[in-house]
Amino acid sequence: MAGGGYARDVARSAADRLFAEPDLDWHPVSPRLVTERRLPVLVGAVFGAALIVTGVVATMATGEAVWPVAVVGGALVAGSAVGWLFVVPRMVRAWRYAERAEDLLVSRGRLVRRLTVVPYGRMQVIEVSANPVSRRLGIATVTLVTASANTDATIPGLPVDVAHDLRDRLAAMGEAGTAGL
Repeated sequence: MAGGGYARDVARSAADRLFAEPDLDWHPVSPRLVTERRLPVLVGAVFGAALIVTGVVATMATGEAVWPVAVVGGALVAGSAVGWLFVVPRMVRAWRYAERAEDLLVSRGRLVRRLTVVPYGRMQVIEVSANPVSRRLGIATVTLVTASANTDATIPGLPVDVAHDLRDRLAAMGEAGTAGL
């Protein structure tokens, strides 16, 4: 039986190395991204609370059982609480990126891990964006666009100065990567 556990540990460490090579300098996103990502969860909780109040008031006013509305509202509040406390922070901590000599690696996901490798020479556009909440929090999103429609190289929640520096470094590396073409 001990051999099965060892094989599982070896397989797990090999998978971990695939998504987060230990010898690379991995950069996390800002913890302020948690705040931004919690806002939609908060809206869900407020909507759920409104449904609870509506269900209770309607049941008391009409005398008919409108409690299913309150139950749905309670489920929304409970789901929002779980998302607020556990899901959102873990999802944000899963985002990271690493710069190598020839490409950029973007890793994300807890349940379904994803690793995107973008060669510098394949980058066509480097987009930096920030919505009003992001601007207020001092964070931005860097998105790399390549010729492939399937490339999803997005790094959300970078401090604005880090996003600016990364954009400039990637642009320089992209120019150097296409110099031979």
